[in-house]
Amino acid sequence: MRPLAPLPLRLPTAETTARLPRGFRAVGTSAGIKPTGARDLAIILSDDGPAAAAATFTTNRLPAAAVRMNQAHLAATEPAGGGRYGWAGAMIATSGCANAATGAAGLADQHSLAATLAQHAGVSPQQVLAMSTGLIGTRLPVARIAAAVGATMATGLGREDADLANVAEALRTTDSRAKMATVRLQLPGKDGQPVEVTVSGVAKGVGMIHPNMATMLCFVLTDATAAPATLHAILRPIVARTWDQISVDGDQSTNDTVLLAASGAAGAAALEDDAAAASTFGRALEAVARSLARQQAADGEGAATLITCAVSGGRDDAAARAAARAVVSSDLVKAAIHGADPNWGRIAMAVGNAIVAPAAVLEAAGLDTATARRRAGQAVELDPDGLRIDIEGTPVFAGVPVPFDAADLSSRMRQAEVLIRIDLGVGTGSGEAFGCDLTEQYVIENSEYST
Repeated sequence: MRPLAPLPLRLPTAETTARLPRGFRAVGTSAGIKPTGARDLAIILSDDGPAAAAATFTTNRLPAAAVRMNQAHLAATEPAGGGRYGWAGAMIATSGCANAATGAAGLADQHSLAATLAQHAGVSPQQVLAMSTGLIGTRLPVARIAAAVGATMATGLGREDADLANVAEALRTTDSRAKMATVRLQLPGKDGQPVEVTVSGVAKGVGMIHPNMATMLCFVLTDATAAPATLHAILRPIVARTWDQISVDGDQSTNDTVLLAASGAAGAAALEDDAAAASTFGRALEAVARSLARQQAADGEGAATLITCAVSGGRDDAAARAAARAVVSSDLVKAAIHGADPNWGRIAMAVGNAIVAPAAVLEAAGLDTATARRRAGQAVELDPDGLRIDIEGTPVFAGVPVPFDAADLSSRMRQAEVLIRIDLGVGTGSGEAFGCDLTEQYVIENSEYST
């Protein structure tokens, strides 16, 4: 039996490095939040006036102070956006303290730091956006961070790629490595001639990852030109197809934020005026998002193996994505992958339990409101006789068990990434999801995290 064909990937290749787009300055430094003295403070400034910005945030009902402040600031700078898009003159991130579940005092701390940065940057406090990550229930050492902000602003921020890479380093908590991705593309300039545009993202996240309408922490910067509403219209469906499709441990954070900012410094024509250019930009942005999402899943706390699940034959893309996410979220599948055990029964079990995403996610991904509400929460349809499962290119189930060399397949599963390929047998929908194996080290790290 021939293995299932790979899903087509119509995205440019993202390089796993940081490239600071024109129109931004950046720094990643230490403010003394982390007792190790490692980088824990990042600042990004927009050079020539505020940058257009769009964001997605956690839907956890206990959002961190930074999330609450960001939504208020975006709404203040662009009321029509309802806290989803607006303008940003300065961005700040702190790691080592989540500033979540800290009440009014924690929110006041976040606003205080925003006011400090705004004063040094020469922007209004409402044009400052923030991220925080670390232990929930701890407040920011405001005086220490404010002093570091002042010293850093006096020294000056950089315009080099290394400065954005340092931002990625400053976002890390238990991450074993920084996450970075870049795509460079050509877009029409204001005079019709092509200009080079950069889309570059940095991210963190290895635990408490099972996003829903958000990612972990991620800055994506570009020197393309777009209105805030245009950025959000492009960003949100991409998040649904990438970051909403990863899972490390089934827990959604209180701080999840992805922030996209566009300086317009490349001199490209506005994306809202050119549908083809907007589509080209969207593919570049999705390539960056997909790369960062894969890097985050691969670096799950204690993980040794990235799990990629690619599904075809769904009733629609929403169903295929739901099946893929169910597989990478299954603790039993994750444990089997860690043990290089080709136990396809666990994969079949997970597919059979798959439930279509909530209506808000479906609508963000492109379904109309009525269809999204009707489809949300439905069991994923499959044909038991037409269901196919491959592991690492080896067919293991096709309506009935398929004979295979278990020892050989197990040996091939002992690698950095394992591909699970599934066809549901009922339609043309497709989707993918990314997770990681469940290891002893995950339990060790999370049993000792707060101490």
